[in-house]
Amino acid sequence: MYSYIKGIIVDMARDYIVIDNQGIGYLVHVSNPYQFTKGKEMMVYIYQQVKEDDIVLYGFLTKEEKELFLKLILVKGIGCKTAIGILATGDSQAIIQAIESKNITYLKKIPGIGPKAAQQIVLDLQGKFNQSATQIVLTSVEYDEAIEVLIALGYKSSDVEKVMNTLANEKLDTNGYVKKALSLLVSI
Repeated sequence: MYSYIKGIIVDMARDYIVIDNQGIGYLVHVSNPYQFTKGKEMMVYIYQQVKEDDIVLYGFLTKEEKELFLKLILVKGIGCKTAIGILATGDSQAIIQAIESKNITYLKKIPGIGPKAAQQIVLDLQGKFNQSATQIVLTSVEYDEAIEVLIALGYKSSDVEKVMNTLANEKLDTNGYVKKALSLLVSI
């Protein structure tokens, strides 16, 4: 079992990277290959899946992302491909927030996750995260709606996440979140 591989990223595709470590190229499936920099030496945290006819490596930029993946594959009906797909849809923090706040609507928006799978994820994982380590902030429906509005207005999801994280402790309606976020997005 591998914990991590440190090497140079030599190739990237839509769902994998290739890491050269001492002349051996490891094909590693990742949620977002663009988190990695081609030609740069990086450490990639690894999960090795061994099946009857295949050995597959899954890679993660952070330990936290790997730990979330490991928790997701313990959920009934969620395999490695689905779990890596869940991680591809957003940052780990947003996924953990959705699970902790029982935000089934957010989870159902993830491709391949229907209402039953979303409920199973919440049922199996709620309360299983170290709150101090992940800094979980429970969000409201209004908060989530504001994120959707800002993305629909054309702002990058990464910028929206940054700004909305600063507003997470405030209790506002959707319009209030959008107005405050817009004022902060102007300065980015």
